[in-house]
Amino acid sequence: MNRPRPRAAAQPQSQSQVATHRLPPQRSEEPATPSLLTPRAKGVPGSHSVYGIHAVTELLRKRRDQVHALFVLRDAMDSTETTALTELCKQAANQGLRAIEKNRGELDRLSQNGVHQGVVALTGEFRYADSPLDLLKQPQEAGVSPLVVILDGVTDPQNLGALVRSTYCMGGHGVLIPQDRAVGVTPATIKASAGATELLPIALCKNLVRAMEELKEAGLWMVAAVAPGQDGQAPWDCDLTVPMGLVLGSEGRGLRPLVRKTCDLRVEVPMAYGLHGASLNVSVAGAVLLYEALRQKTGPASTTPPQA
Repeated sequence: MNRPRPRAAAQPQSQSQVATHRLPPQRSEEPATPSLLTPRAKGVPGSHSVYGIHAVTELLRKRRDQVHALFVLRDAMDSTETTALTELCKQAANQGLRAIEKNRGELDRLSQNGVHQGVVALTGEFRYADSPLDLLKQPQEAGVSPLVVILDGVTDPQNLGALVRSTYCMGGHGVLIPQDRAVGVTPATIKASAGATELLPIALCKNLVRAMEELKEAGLWMVAAVAPGQDGQAPWDCDLTVPMGLVLGSEGRGLRPLVRKTCDLRVEVPMAYGLHGASLNVSVAGAVLLYEALRQKTGPASTTPPQA
């Protein structure tokens, strides 16, 4: 399938910045790492915990049929927390779910000492998208340019949650994560996403390079986010309005060589001051690049939000 070549907004791209050849998919596939998958809630076989007011609210909106139980703090001290919990309990009651009061210690155990904000829900397994191509269904139906965030080995659930949240808020259409050597959607991820995991499709793949090739065949350009000094262009010098997969590397090593080689273009976030041997946190860099893609799509003077 022929894909339109992304343009450079300020200057032409050199051959060192754009790789246009296609690579064969990787053949080796390793089994999933169980320790990185969503942990089970203690004491309730087959259930998982979701905690935090925003996360549980979205869970009730999207997957009420999968919620087994809802536990709330018996004596909430903070007035804002109490008001939010009251509204959440009303929402649950309207959906035929009665909130069960627990003390803070019991909620701490159910959430594995997460920041639960006085509410924990027990639910079934998180539902991943069936395939990477499923991430393109919604933008294709809406007739808009797809934007998918692709993560190569992010292991911190907080970073994953923050990236899912930024992707949703900045008009992205899905997140792709590898099954091996990376974190899956955990209770901490759902909490950090403020419930965006219930609103944005997330796909899990065994072979990231192969999944990227499938998305490229579907018309997406792969844009690698690299650290300064790795031949990346400034994001405002690139056309980020094209159908795009924004590829972000792990917290420590960044992108693996084969993943980077599979990309068509490299971008970096210019910094006024650098830290020796360090770059921006992956969730921060992702948010910056996603915002630039949003800015380009809406225009600096536009007040109209992009189509979801």
